[in-house]
Amino acid sequence: MLVYGINPVAEALRAQRVRRLRISARSDRRMDEIVALAAKAGVPIERVDRTSLDRVARDGLHQGVVADVHEGREYSIDDLAAAGDPPPLIVVLDGIEDPHNVGAILRTADAAGVTGIVRQSRHAAALDGVVGKASAGALALARIATVVNIARALEELKAANVWVAGAVAAGGSKAPWEIDLTVGIALVLGAEGKGIRPLVLRGCDLLVKIPMFGKVASLNVGAAGAMLLYEVVRQRSTKA
Repeated sequence: MLVYGINPVAEALRAQRVRRLRISARSDRRMDEIVALAAKAGVPIERVDRTSLDRVARDGLHQGVVADVHEGREYSIDDLAAAGDPPPLIVVLDGIEDPHNVGAILRTADAAGVTGIVRQSRHAAALDGVVGKASAGALALARIATVVNIARALEELKAANVWVAGAVAAGGSKAPWEIDLTVGIALVLGAEGKGIRPLVLRGCDLLVKIPMFGKVASLNVGAAGAMLLYEVVRQRSTKA
């Protein structure tokens, strides 16, 4: 798997997941930090021209550095749902295929202290350089459970005493501040335009919406996820 960009590569190095580093001849403070991190971790460095990096990163914004990384550890639903203090806070991605949205959600999830991410193996954004760049390095840190069936995963979460809340635009749903989010909770986010699939929606314990007071009907899934996650943070901080 490839990760590119200054911040994503730095986080991958700190997480000790980098096997090889390819960098351009550019030298500045940030690149020197990357080189120092690689040297400390014993990661081999190859100097290449920018054209080679463009080709490897498929013209992604690599900022002069591309890393070959080990695949992250595979987590199970039980791993993510294990009781703790604070209770589990899990994000479930249902059919979100846009890598920029997934990256943005991973970045916010890391900032909000999310326990882990559940994603489906099919109809999901590949966890590659685009997601890594969009997540500003959070991809290297995330605890991710990849499952075959999201609906079945929700049943496993509920069996582990985790409440499942589906984020929807409308339909008998409550505002997030009307729901107790201090308990173990899994927040299900659906793809833009399609939302949560019907079978997955039926597996939710409750539905949550963000009230809209302007003329725009809905929010980008990354923005909606951020607002909902920080309502969880607010409630848990207030309770503490």
